[in-house]
Amino acid sequence: MSATRLLVLGVVRHCGTAHGYRVRAELLAWGAEEWANIKWGSLYHALRQLAKEGLLTATPAPDTPGRTDYSLTTTGETEFHRLLRDALRRPEHRPDTLGAALALLPALTRENAITLLTERLRTLETERTEKARLAELGTNPGTQHLRELPLLWEHTARGGMEWTRGLLHRLRSGAYAMTNDNTNTTPP
Repeated sequence: MSATRLLVLGVVRHCGTAHGYRVRAELLAWGAEEWANIKWGSLYHALRQLAKEGLLTATPAPDTPGRTDYSLTTTGETEFHRLLRDALRRPEHRPDTLGAALALLPALTRENAITLLTERLRTLETERTEKARLAELGTNPGTQHLRELPLLWEHTARGGMEWTRGLLHRLRSGAYAMTNDNTNTTPP
């Protein structure tokens, strides 16, 4: 999955209508340069490609020649939610995908986020068990050092489990404004 794709759809959704510079400015305001593997020059390509796929509507800006404003289509809304759900439920080894999902987490209902993160936790538990089993398998002489890979993967899964349990606890305790909470604000 492309974190850039999720983020661009999410920012346009959050803004209602956005041009390339606004998408970049919003991502910079979120600190995305620290956690997202975005090639800033590719944002305009991503916007054009998403419009070509029918996920965004491109409209020439009436007040600024050469600028195009983008808005989410119904299909784009569906794709945004699919990408967001997948990024939360499926542990990947790319932190930018999870970072994108966390930046857009309030777009989900609290119940939906908890369900997806519970699924993520189960997947991590299975992954940890499988990697621990791999670490116990024998290796050929001269390749014993390769045992470090499943040990690293097991350690990473354990850390992911601990963090996911903590986030689940925070969400269940009412942390963070989420869609359909009893607030007057609309989260991204």
